[in-house]
Amino acid sequence: MTSPQPAAGPVRMRPVLSTVPAYTPGRPPEPVEGVTAYKISSNENPFPPLPSVLEAVARAATTVNRYPDMGVTELTAALAERLGVPTTHLATGTGSVAVLGHLIGVTCDAGDEVVYAWRSFEAYPIVVALAGATSVQVPLDADARHDLDAMAAAITDRTRLVLVCTPNNPTGPAVREDELRAFLAKVPSDVLVVIDEAYLEFTTEETVPDALALYREFPNVAVLRTFSKAYGLAGLRVGYAVAREEVATALRKAATPFGVSDLAQQAAVASLAAYDELEVRVKELVAERERVVAALRDQGWAIPDAQGNFVWFPLGDDAVPFAQACQARALTVRPFAGEGVRASVGETEANDRLIEIAGEWLVSREG
Repeated sequence: MTSPQPAAGPVRMRPVLSTVPAYTPGRPPEPVEGVTAYKISSNENPFPPLPSVLEAVARAATTVNRYPDMGVTELTAALAERLGVPTTHLATGTGSVAVLGHLIGVTCDAGDEVVYAWRSFEAYPIVVALAGATSVQVPLDADARHDLDAMAAAITDRTRLVLVCTPNNPTGPAVREDELRAFLAKVPSDVLVVIDEAYLEFTTEETVPDALALYREFPNVAVLRTFSKAYGLAGLRVGYAVAREEVATALRKAATPFGVSDLAQQAAVASLAAYDELEVRVKELVAERERVVAALRDQGWAIPDAQGNFVWFPLGDDAVPFAQACQARALTVRPFAGEGVRASVGETEANDRLIEIAGEWLVSREG
């Protein structure tokens, strides 16, 4: 006789999931007849991979039946040589956001606090909550910059990690070295400070910090970087952290086994070898960013200092309507409802269309 089956019910999951915001990716462009569609909502590099990088990926593709090098040995050695750090101070992962998740995982227990500016990278509250930690969000100042004094004041006995996103995504400004040094002097030595430099290569201000110098000076500093933006490898997912050996060793323990694919490893190695070629592209994007910012400010927009590969429109409640106006012209931007819109620096035609739409928007509002 068959035993009665228990009544079906929902699978029990962690209550915190009901409070975790879903990550909202940049929408693909919707076609508009007779108009070329552009996606400038995800801070992607508009340039295709270099030929030498494509060749490395093609070679790696012939062995995808094998597991990748779990130690990421060749890439780690290349990074160590380029950055002038020991290989034991490096840890890699599937994009810098994955490495960040591991950083929080190795430092935070349930109820521990992570301090960061807000608005900042939208993955921060997600990875903090999933680790069981508590987000402490400190508002940006009136110029859309980190308020480092307020962040220092927000640190408590429960704080285990502090995030400094510079340049800040999505608003654009970078922190200054002098203010970051003053901030680090206030942070307890047992609290890890993570300097998230996903957009480092696009910075032009002389006052931006030398994060690697700070990591060498302050044992509780870790530097987070990625190959997604300036290197144009967003689709391959590879990022890394530079930290003291104790932290880096913990990160390697926490990493997903064989997480960084061989395609990603080989593409990153080839990209480091071809950095002179990539730097030309970065300079072109920076020049285009400066052109876009100047044009928007000439129209009357209060665009914050832009140090990444994107610009920020502080639109408040008009963020979604502005994004819809762009979408109607086959241009996808990234709205943050009630706050603003981030637009990546993309192809020249896309940037020109953004400037045109932005100008028309101001005229319509003033009229």
